[in-house]
Amino acid sequence: MGRVFAVTLEGKIYSCKHCGTHLALDDDIVSKSFHSRHGKAYLFSKVANVTLGEKEERMMMTGSHIVVDIFCVQCGSIVGWKYETAREKSQKYKEGKSVLERFKISGPDGSNYWVSHGAHFGGSDADDV
Repeated sequence: MGRVFAVTLEGKIYSCKHCGTHLALDDDIVSKSFHSRHGKAYLFSKVANVTLGEKEERMMMTGSHIVVDIFCVQCGSIVGWKYETAREKSQKYKEGKSVLERFKISGPDGSNYWVSHGAHFGGSDADDV
């Protein structure tokens, strides 16, 4: 396997909690009202230093979506998912955007989120946007 090249981001950075690789900027947050199996999640207009999994259709709280899991390019940890296609017209704004699960990333101030006992364990998606 070859050498991994990662982009260094500048500003308020969200990074992989396992290896510290930069993943996204605070300025690129579209919504903080998303939820995943592990609790809070943020929708970003763009992310960096990730690889994409296989496309699959998932039923989420807001309907059916074609998504791909996204993985940290450095350590391979799953950090969220990317919306490829939204079936519902009202959900089209998500297409091409990525969700990073707060449980799997460190915030700009180095903060980590932990799984709460009340976390939702069904389909993952936005509460309201």
